[in-house]
Amino acid sequence: MDKKPFKNILNNIITFFIILLIVNFIFNQFFSNKGEVVKTGVQISLNKQKFNQNDVVIANIENNTGEEIVIKSLCPSPDIQVETLVNNKWENKNYQTALDCQNIQDIIIPNSEKYAYSFKQWNHELFGNLGTYKLKLNINGEPLETPPFQVVNMSFFKWIYTVLIYQPIFNILALLVHIMPNNDLGWAIILLTIFIRTILLIPNHKVLKAQKKLQHVQPKINALKEKYGTDQQKIAQETFAIYKEHKVNPFSSCFPVLLQLPILIGLYNVIQSGMDSSSHYLLYSFFSNFNLSNTQNIWIGFFDLTKKDIFILPVLVGIMQYIQLKITFNKNKKTSDKKSSEMEIANKTMTYMMPAMMVFFTASVPSGVALYWTFSTLYGLIQQLVVNKSFQKEEITIEVLNENRNKSKKEHYKQVNDQRKKQKETIEGNENSDQENNDDSNITIIKA
Repeated sequence: MDKKPFKNILNNIITFFIILLIVNFIFNQFFSNKGEVVKTGVQISLNKQKFNQNDVVIANIENNTGEEIVIKSLCPSPDIQVETLVNNKWENKNYQTALDCQNIQDIIIPNSEKYAYSFKQWNHELFGNLGTYKLKLNINGEPLETPPFQVVNMSFFKWIYTVLIYQPIFNILALLVHIMPNNDLGWAIILLTIFIRTILLIPNHKVLKAQKKLQHVQPKINALKEKYGTDQQKIAQETFAIYKEHKVNPFSSCFPVLLQLPILIGLYNVIQSGMDSSSHYLLYSFFSNFNLSNTQNIWIGFFDLTKKDIFILPVLVGIMQYIQLKITFNKNKKTSDKKSSEMEIANKTMTYMMPAMMVFFTASVPSGVALYWTFSTLYGLIQQLVVNKSFQKEEITIEVLNENRNKSKKEHYKQVNDQRKKQKETIEGNENSDQENNDDSNITIIKA
């Protein structure tokens, strides 16, 4: 294979990015400040003018006064006043949540700094209804307010995601937290992992068996490539014929991954948002008596499940993922060829690349998601060992059946040959007796 075109493409890409970085640097140094309006005083603003229902409203407060400013805490009420438009009149809207105000401090914003104030603890009660709102804040006697903004219906796809994925995961996890000693979120996530993987047990088992079958027929596919050479159409036809004969679907392994993906995204968002009193409105009516404010986010006194863990859980996931792939793609000495096939090379690459990717993935998400993936991988590893053992038993059974079939064939052929020999001997004996009778009759005639 000629590597020159590939090198040329790679050089062009590198050159393009270097030029882009240089241009960006020059622009930032000489042109980025041109025409900027110098801001003074305190500004309060929003990132957007339309929020979907249940989106958390965040106000950005920027201090350009030349000195630090202090926003007094109004806990358990929000520190920024909310008004809503009712019958063309602005009305104040307030709500007091169940917060531990002893640990809540005043907000201090240094000069030239920004502060993002989140309404998460009061969001559903203050902005849960569709309508027009605005925020008001008083700093050192100076009244500030944002332009009016809208709270609108969430999109259809977000509604589907919330109703079918996010809310069920949230409620199942809330139930498990409720029944766990000390309302431990960690053990609730582990039980949720076992529950989900058990539901997916049968489809996963079929997929793992299909992967083993795919390895089993790989030598036949390699033989096709040697037989037909560059005739890709013929190779494809014969390959699919082999898949059909052995009932193997090469794309079946994607199904469990795709099925787990929305679950993983939902769990990530649930843990990222937090299981506290601000999310109480997401509980189903029959779970409405659950107290989410008592949720214990520290697992085994070490892991804060709402924060990232960049060492222990990622390394565990990487090791288990490597072991699972190693035993998944182990070579069968009876069926493997001397030459490495393209699939075997891809499998070797995946054996090392996938664990590395999982390490980076679990290190970049909250520990609660990493904990789910750790025990999910452990569950998959155990299932892989069971599948390998059952597949070995099936292979032994097939070998025994083939041996018995060969023996029975040999015995059958031996019986047929023996019968043919007996028939031949009988025929020869009859012919000899007939010849002897003819000779006797000839002698009798001569004597007469």
